[in-house]
Amino acid sequence: MSKAKTGNKVKVHYIGTLKNDGSEFDNSRKREKALEFVIGEATMIPGFEQGVTGMEIGETKAIEIPAKLAYGETNKEATIRVGRDQFPPEFKLIIDEVIQGKTKTGKPALAKIIGVDEKEVTLDMNHPLAGKDLKFEVELLEIVG
Repeated sequence: MSKAKTGNKVKVHYIGTLKNDGSEFDNSRKREKALEFVIGEATMIPGFEQGVTGMEIGETKAIEIPAKLAYGETNKEATIRVGRDQFPPEFKLIIDEVIQGKTKTGKPALAKIIGVDEKEVTLDMNHPLAGKDLKFEVELLEIVG
């Protein structure tokens, strides 16, 4: 049987959990659509690509990925302060809520509200999974090319 290698387009199902407590953060089976990507194009986190490399069609395996090979370590400098006037008046500003907005260049971005005062909102711009070790249960369904 052929094994998945750099340059192959692959199709996988996976369940992603946090290594420390096992809580599920993503599951491709709930979307009923497998994930497709090309190994080596860096569209996936490095540890995921490395884990799928070498798998055979029909194989299922657990892949543990340290934070540095997932979404990186938490960057303590990735906080910004924005004026409350940047939010609609009816917008509920809730501490620890993850919100979606846009960068100055118009690119979509997620941020967690970590502080609110009368004039400003403090946002943590780290990826929600930054600093976390991950575990994936991956099934290789297909090697397309």
